[in-house]
Amino acid sequence: MASQFESWLHDTAAHAADVLDEVLPPPEDADPARLHEAMRYAVLGPGKRIRAALVYAAGEASSPSASPAAAAQGLALDGAAAAVELIHAYSLIHDDLPCMDDDAMRRGRPTVHRQFDDEALAMLAGDALQPLAFDCLAQMPIAPALVVQAVQLLARAAGCEGMVGGQAIDCASVGQSLSIDTLQQMHRMKTGALLEASVLLGGVVAGASSGVRSGLESYAAAMGLAFQVADDILDVTADSATLGKTAGKDAEHGKPTYVSILGLDASRRLLLDLRDQAHQALLPLGPSAARLRELADYMVGRTH
Repeated sequence: MASQFESWLHDTAAHAADVLDEVLPPPEDADPARLHEAMRYAVLGPGKRIRAALVYAAGEASSPSASPAAAAQGLALDGAAAAVELIHAYSLIHDDLPCMDDDAMRRGRPTVHRQFDDEALAMLAGDALQPLAFDCLAQMPIAPALVVQAVQLLARAAGCEGMVGGQAIDCASVGQSLSIDTLQQMHRMKTGALLEASVLLGGVVAGASSGVRSGLESYAAAMGLAFQVADDILDVTADSATLGKTAGKDAEHGKPTYVSILGLDASRRLLLDLRDQAHQALLPLGPSAARLRELADYMVGRTH
């Protein structure tokens, strides 16, 4: 029997998928229909929707349940959740291309360029998802100043100071030996920035106080790194069927990881330490941050 948290996570993922289905071009839309099909394939396939869940959980932690603007806030959280999932999906399409990681499988299915046998179409599908994400933020029914904050937050997290910058460092680091500090900086940008943005967007949309935002920032920083440490551990301990993507790719490609630098046992200790930091950061938020605490435990203990 599923726990209350598991049920919430399942329902949240399903709701996020419904929201994404609404914002994506409909399958029967006019040309370029094949581009729209590739966009929908990339976004609506199986996935944990962790980033969307972080948006909703942070919103819950930041706003009183009896807020008079609850309906509008819910729509705004939907927009923010869709935006981070669209940016994430675009990044995965590009990561999987032959010029990057050259992967054949993602989320247990063929990657976009393999499914459509068209690298250019896959690249364009990713390109199209990125502006759609910012369109979702622009339509949020909240104060214009908060919309601007949200757009700036996601833009910085996704750009050269965040995800794309981290990916560039990652590509340049293949076969090289990195210090643990350099590795952490790379992953704070490549993986952590979008996860952190997901948490902070929930706070922005819900009008979090400065004290709440401070707690969310510390939590997000810890979990942004923890997610990557967990990924590195799973890459050497899980099989491809469980992961839904090719296991062992990092070692095969000579990529520096936490496991390759620290070793497996030390990486596991670091992961638990980051979880503890995340829990500590949420203490001032009290019971309203329960979902964020559960998400921290889930991300640390996940098997895929």
